[in-house]
Amino acid sequence: MQLTGSTEIKASREKVWAFLTNPDFVAKCAPGLESMEIIEENKKFKATGSVGLGNLKVRFAGDIEFVTMEAPSRAVLKGRGTAPGSAVEGMAEMKLRDGENGITIMDWTADVNVLGTIASLASRLMGSVVQKLSGQFFDCVKARIET
Repeated sequence: MQLTGSTEIKASREKVWAFLTNPDFVAKCAPGLESMEIIEENKKFKATGSVGLGNLKVRFAGDIEFVTMEAPSRAVLKGRGTAPGSAVEGMAEMKLRDGENGITIMDWTADVNVLGTIASLASRLMGSVVQKLSGQFFDCVKARIET
């Protein structure tokens, strides 16, 4: 599943970068996140979270890693998680650029693959659920950074 988006945030690129590369800040905005443990500072994390797909609620545990960090312009994340009978893998990239009047424009892409039981049971719901969760995440990020 390929996802892309762009978000304007009323803050400097440095402030947006500092927020989005801080796992404690990001954790407050990640829908369904239950726990996050820092394995290697600014690099590797373990996370547990759940997502609802219609009547099905799935709990994943997995690893997230920054594979590229080019402050304050670009970061690439890689993640892999498992749930009973299923797995999810993904890569996400964010690019920050200056907009007008002190606004930062964040362009992002994500490529997510869900395998196993969940993929076969909830494939029709996944796209809309992921879009909804992405929207919630970015609304929260904007609200926290812009205050």
